[in-house]
Amino acid sequence: MTQKLIVGLTGGIGSGKTAASDYFASLGIVVVDADIVAREVVEPDQPAWQAIVDRFGEEALLPDRSLNRPWLRDKVFADPAIRRWLEQQTHPRIRERLEDQLAKASSDYAILVSPLLFESGQDALVSRTLVIDVPVEIQLQRACARDSNNEAQIRNIIAAQMPREARLERADDVVDNSGTLASLTEQLMPLHQHYLQRANQ
Repeated sequence: MTQKLIVGLTGGIGSGKTAASDYFASLGIVVVDADIVAREVVEPDQPAWQAIVDRFGEEALLPDRSLNRPWLRDKVFADPAIRRWLEQQTHPRIRERLEDQLAKASSDYAILVSPLLFESGQDALVSRTLVIDVPVEIQLQRACARDSNNEAQIRNIIAAQMPREARLERADDVVDNSGTLASLTEQLMPLHQHYLQRANQ
C-alpha cells in the first residue's frame, strides 16, 4: 500500500453512505466500493462462488447461475456459523482487490466505502474513518422504503452490524445524516477540504 490518504467511509444500513460517497465522487475523488467488490468476487465461476455452490448446491443459484442473494442472506442471518464460513471465503479475496484498487487511485485522497469497515478489519487499509450516522428508527424507515425488505429483515441486518455506539466511538469523523441531502453535503464540504489539506502535507 502507498502512503496515500485513504478515508474509510462507513455507517449502518440506510444511513446514506452512497449519498455521501457520490458527493465525494462528484468532486473528483476516487471511490472504491467494498459492496461492488464483494459482488465481483462471487460472480459465476469465481473461486468464492464455486465454494458456495460446493457447500449449498444448486439451491444457492438463480437460473442465470448468479447467486440467489435473498436465499443466501436468509441463511447467513439465521446462522452465525454460516456467516463466518462465508466471510472466510469472501473477505480475503475482497481485501486483495480493495488494496489493488486503492493503490491505483489517482485522486489526492481516496475513499473506501464499506458497510463492514470495522467488522471486516478493512479499517486497517485506511488512515482515517468517517461514519455517516442516523438513529436506528431512520435506518429502519429508509432501508425498508429503499430495499422493499420487511422490518424484521432490516432489524436482523442492523443486529449483525457493529452497534451504533461502538461505530461512533471508533470514528475519526462523524456526519449526522438524519436531515436533508443539502444538510449532508454542507457537512461533507469542510471534510473534503480537510482531507485535501492532510493529503497534501
